[in-house]
Amino acid sequence: MTTLIWILVTLALAWGLAYHRVPGWVWSVSALVLAIVTVRAAPVFSVLLWIAFVISLALNLPSMRSRLVSEPLLYWFKKVLPQVSQTEREALDAGTVWWDGDLFSGRPDWKKLLAVPKPQLTSEEQAFLDGPVEQLCAMLDEWRITHELYDLPPEVWQFIKDQGFLGMIIPKQYGGKGFSALAHSAVITKLASRSGTATVSVMVPNSLGPAELLLHYGTEAQKNHYLPRLALGQEIPCFALTGPEAGSDAGSIPDYGVVCRGEFQGEQDVLGIRITWEKRYITLGPVATLLGLAFKLYDPDRALGGNEEVGITLALIPTNTPGVNIGRRHFPLNAAFQNGPNSGKDVFIPMDWVIGGVERVGHGWRMLMNCLAAGRSISLPASSTGMAKLAARATGAYSRVRVQFKTPIGKFEGVEEALARIGGNTYMMDAARVMTAGAVDLGEKPSVISAIVKYHLTERGRQVINDAMDVHGGKGICMGPGNYLGRAYQHIPVGITVEGANILTRSLIIFGQGAIRCHPYVLKEIASANETDVEKALPEFDDALFGHIGFTLSNAARALFLGLTGARLASASGAAETARYYQQLTRLSSAFAVLADVAMLVLGGALKRKEKLSARLGDVLSLLYLSSAVLKRYEDEGRQRADLPLLQWSLQDALWRMQSALDGILENFPRRVVAWLLRRIVFPLGKTFSPPSDELGRQVSSLLLAPSATRDRLTAGIYVPVNEADPVGRLDIALQSVLAAEAIEAKIRAAAEAGRIKGKTFEETTAQAVQQGLISTAEMELLAKAKALRREVIMVDDFPPDFGKGVSAKGGITQQEMLSTGRKTA
Repeated sequence: MTTLIWILVTLALAWGLAYHRVPGWVWSVSALVLAIVTVRAAPVFSVLLWIAFVISLALNLPSMRSRLVSEPLLYWFKKVLPQVSQTEREALDAGTVWWDGDLFSGRPDWKKLLAVPKPQLTSEEQAFLDGPVEQLCAMLDEWRITHELYDLPPEVWQFIKDQGFLGMIIPKQYGGKGFSALAHSAVITKLASRSGTATVSVMVPNSLGPAELLLHYGTEAQKNHYLPRLALGQEIPCFALTGPEAGSDAGSIPDYGVVCRGEFQGEQDVLGIRITWEKRYITLGPVATLLGLAFKLYDPDRALGGNEEVGITLALIPTNTPGVNIGRRHFPLNAAFQNGPNSGKDVFIPMDWVIGGVERVGHGWRMLMNCLAAGRSISLPASSTGMAKLAARATGAYSRVRVQFKTPIGKFEGVEEALARIGGNTYMMDAARVMTAGAVDLGEKPSVISAIVKYHLTERGRQVINDAMDVHGGKGICMGPGNYLGRAYQHIPVGITVEGANILTRSLIIFGQGAIRCHPYVLKEIASANETDVEKALPEFDDALFGHIGFTLSNAARALFLGLTGARLASASGAAETARYYQQLTRLSSAFAVLADVAMLVLGGALKRKEKLSARLGDVLSLLYLSSAVLKRYEDEGRQRADLPLLQWSLQDALWRMQSALDGILENFPRRVVAWLLRRIVFPLGKTFSPPSDELGRQVSSLLLAPSATRDRLTAGIYVPVNEADPVGRLDIALQSVLAAEAIEAKIRAAAEAGRIKGKTFEETTAQAVQQGLISTAEMELLAKAKALRREVIMVDDFPPDFGKGVSAKGGITQQEMLSTGRKTA
């Protein structure tokens, strides 16, 4: 019995040491003390402890440990490590690690996150949003743009150029706005609530493209020439990367250039490049004056003094250059933004057209990856959030205005479910948008986080729009000038597809890159294994290896302890009403860390091919980040208790989804014995998280059904027209009128049920109510206005049977004239 007690004491002590990640010498001292103490009480067990002490002592001597353990493992690791291509290596090296590193550690420092300053717009940036952005939104008619013109009107293009929309990221010294990432995000969010076409047209020049590449890598001459012209809209840029044979696998682009000498602008024997390419899906390509191009460069004559195969290179080519073929268009899902293919054959350019000049040849992929790490964090998350905010505001209002069975449809439980998802998802999306843009403004280039927000905000945007369409029913599916959701529904797959297709991003990039970049030791181990000089690599590999072992054991101990205690003893930050969420996220961070480590250890390079497991691990990391953003938002906004249902719904949904993802990993883990052990660590008491309750969903839904400060915060930053002729403006006005009329309607309904009023029509009923003194004439007029507005809101556009095409073809009225006189039907 005494020996058993000492065994339990030893295990408890080891558990505690692992939990707190103490240094190796503490383990040795602890083993020594226990070995001495148990000599008489448990002599056999004491012998085992003496052996453990000797082993731990040897492991704490770096020279001995390196030769006995690390060196053999280093040789083994070099053999089993999967080959990493140059493009993969540059993608892994791109960007920075920020809060994602804390989440991967299993011990997120919440105080550090909450200490990050709240992202704020400057007064100049806010004035731009309140002025030119508001004006631009008022000029936009998405139906006319997408159905009649298939482009922005000339006056809108000119306004965009004149007001500096194309130069938001260009510093003031070059004539640009010099705006922050947060301001860039805010502009795109507002535009996305009005017009997808305008959004894309503005965001592309301010995202990955010539301007950003020039800012980071251009020569001074290139910056001084192009940046002022780009800022003023004198040049319209595009960037050509994707081609028919190189989509997701952009590193395998077949487009090529050869270093040679040729004639340029009348000058002979100019050192340059002769390029041949074929690209597609190039946004702004058909109207671009300046083409950014990615291609593989070869130097067969060694004119540059290096290898024959130079590598991926980036160049800027004016589109009027002889041999450039540009101008045709694609038609992506009824979107009217300019997008199309381009090509060139044997196009000769001088060497100084390479971005960054001759010193940057062959560095194109690294340049792209570094720029993408920041750019992907902003535009697509912002555009999805803008559409989600519009859907939240419009669907809540429509659900209160639209009545079926004498009840606003928003009161039906089935619609409540959709509204709850709309509200909770929108709250989380905006939180992640703001926090990520704020990180970029702090100097971060969060490559893993950029993949997280790109994937999850576009996917949640799709869920929000789908739910909004379901609630609107026929109102949503009938296209016309009065449909404020249809184009968003059509456009949402564009964001899903571009800048890394979402399937690829989820299954390969988020965890595949995150496991290496965010892990405190894996990247060091890989770097050591790739070092040809073993003696040089061994010390760093030794430190990383044993740090990694301690890291894994610690997270296993933490995950088990936090699972057994429900994380109630974990430290909590923030407000009292959110403390349990911090604790639970800490628990799941530890569980994720140990699961990720074991998966990498057991599966090794095969994990790269286990895309479903990788995707689920990425889901957990992503949801940890999105949940962190929600908690940060709550603190930054001053702990608005009225918003708690939105916070609670989004976090409870996230916890449940993380539990499902972890369960999916364990259910499908190929090593079943390992999976059984991991389940006991991760879920020692079983699965304890549940999705948001029906009552919580009802609370979220109710926040969307009436004007309030919470509803305004949720949808802040979008364009809200006050014009009754505008379908969105009319919807907001109708909501106010319907709410004002509800009490009057209730009085008439009660009188009708009591038999005091027996009118068959609205006019008869209200007239009798006035005659009997139940309501005043003013109240009757208010009822009439609410009824008229309700009818206007639920009506949909209709057109002649042939949509005017036959009439127009015979020389009659044009399609535009027909559409301008279109009628509305229920």
